Amino acid sequence: MKIENKITTAVINTLQALYGITPDTSTVQLQKTKKEFEGHLTLVVFPFLKASRKNPEATATEIGEYLVKNESAVASYNVIKGFLNLVIASNCWIDQLNDINENDRYGLKDVTEQSPLIMVEYSSPNTNKPLHLGHVRNNLLGYSLAEILKANGNKVVKTNIVNDRGIHICKSMLAWEKWGEGITPEKAGKKGDHLIGDFYVLFDKHYKAELKELESKGMTKEEAEAASTLMAEAREMLRKWEAGDEKIVGLWRMMNEWVYAGFDETYRQMGVDFDKIYYESETYLEGKEKVLEGLEKGIMYRKDDGSVWADLTAEGLDHKLLLRGDGTSVYMTQDIGTAKLRFKDYPIDKMIYVVGNEQNYHFQVLSILLDKLGFSWGKDLVHFSYGMVELPEGKMKSREGTVVDADDLMEEMINTAKETSSELGRLDKFSDEEINNIARIVGLGALKYFILKVDPRKNMMFNPKESIDFNGNTGPFIQYTHARICSVLRKAEELGINLPERISDDVILSEKEISLIQHLAEFAAVIIDAGQQYSPAIIANYVYDLVKEYNQFYHDFSILKEEDSDVRIFRLVLSKNVAKIVRLGMKLLGIEVPDRM
Repeated sequence: MKIENKITTAVINTLQALYGITPDTSTVQLQKTKKEFEGHLTLVVFPFLKASRKNPEATATEIGEYLVKNESAVASYNVIKGFLNLVIASNCWIDQLNDINENDRYGLKDVTEQSPLIMVEYSSPNTNKPLHLGHVRNNLLGYSLAEILKANGNKVVKTNIVNDRGIHICKSMLAWEKWGEGITPEKAGKKGDHLIGDFYVLFDKHYKAELKELESKGMTKEEAEAASTLMAEAREMLRKWEAGDEKIVGLWRMMNEWVYAGFDETYRQMGVDFDKIYYESETYLEGKEKVLEGLEKGIMYRKDDGSVWADLTAEGLDHKLLLRGDGTSVYMTQDIGTAKLRFKDYPIDKMIYVVGNEQNYHFQVLSILLDKLGFSWGKDLVHFSYGMVELPEGKMKSREGTVVDADDLMEEMINTAKETSSELGRLDKFSDEEINNIARIVGLGALKYFILKVDPRKNMMFNPKESIDFNGNTGPFIQYTHARICSVLRKAEELGINLPERISDDVILSEKEISLIQHLAEFAAVIIDAGQQYSPAIIANYVYDLVKEYNQFYHDFSILKEEDSDVRIFRLVLSKNVAKIVRLGMKLLGIEVPDRM
């Protein structure tokens, strides 16, 4: 039994005996005792003053005395104003460690048939360019959130919506058709998403040159844009695509396949995946159908130019366009269509969209419209809104001069990890294959941890060099501590020390050892908190605090050289469980931890 549960029960029994009341467990407020005071758990006594008819200090003293006499788990107590600080007996902490040790998935809840189904949408790339730095934060947050929700006992479907249609896609297609000379990713020796991205940039270059030329002939910027033959060709290509022109659709399919192969490679390297991928080319017509259905029911209205709108003034918003006068859809329509298909495919209880905070208004509107159109989860959809991520000026060159793409960033992180580890002499005993694998684990771990440790709602600056520091609040620091514990456990095995399933509870523990066990026991509550707040940062910072505390213990206490065999066994089991919780916590962030470094 968790110590907090045991003490809560003991406090309820005490209040019954002393004051004849049976309080609800929610009124028994136990918290970790502040470091400046003696004790492990602190009881807030203010809710019981009415029953005790005494002041806070007298009430706390009375409860403390009764607990010491009648509950073996409470060794002693002290009172600070209206707070009762309880010192928990050493053997209880060993029982707590034994419970953690027996459970390989400590803190993680099992998913059952009755578990609610949550769908998490993240990534949402366009098929005209590679994934970039903004997508990195999106993917890492989405994947980690999905893992945390699973750890809280939910069924989770990870989904992606790919923006694979529209004028921006046609720009890449037209540029390839005009200037590609039949080039393919294989011939170019380049990932497909990068190749198509190059053609998108090439279109923009030719378009700007055309505008400049037209403006030099006396046209205004607006007149030049209207007269652009290049843009007219792109629009014509889009019209043909929507009409199902075989040649254009064939070109679109071929180029998109190149991009998907490139995306798959990026996702693999990043360590993220999806259970189901939707494509806007398949959802936009479903959205139109749903909007027209809303029009028939009077939820939407049509203007004289044929466009369809929703009046949201009653909800404190404005009028929202859903179909243009020519019948073409907007993003909102596509999101409604995607929702329709998803609801058909899965019995969704909750829908979470991982999308940047610049789309806050969009999702406010989407929630209202989905609710009006009859989606049960519409009103309660969650927009997991996160802040922007930037790089320090000049830290990394980007392919297009402005946007850093994900592949370049990951490659740079892995190379930096290799260089930093080599300089510190950490790779001297490894083969080339092991060095490359460790560099990958450390480089990507540094990237992921640095991004995920920040509150998702805040804008952030990602500093590659700072993230690979082996000291401080970084992924490599945590990974190195895990590898260090694994090394201690290997040496113990070589010395023939076998770890029992349960430790003897007559070992007298130091405050540092008790603090570590208490920290381990909090993991279950941390997972719940991270799930309720949709914040991987809560897990990241918990793991860092645990590792920091373990390193102080490692510095101050002998483990393998401890002469008392019971104490040695206890410290090895404690170390083993710190490594286990680090591993479980980092896995929820999508981060690997090596056994050797």
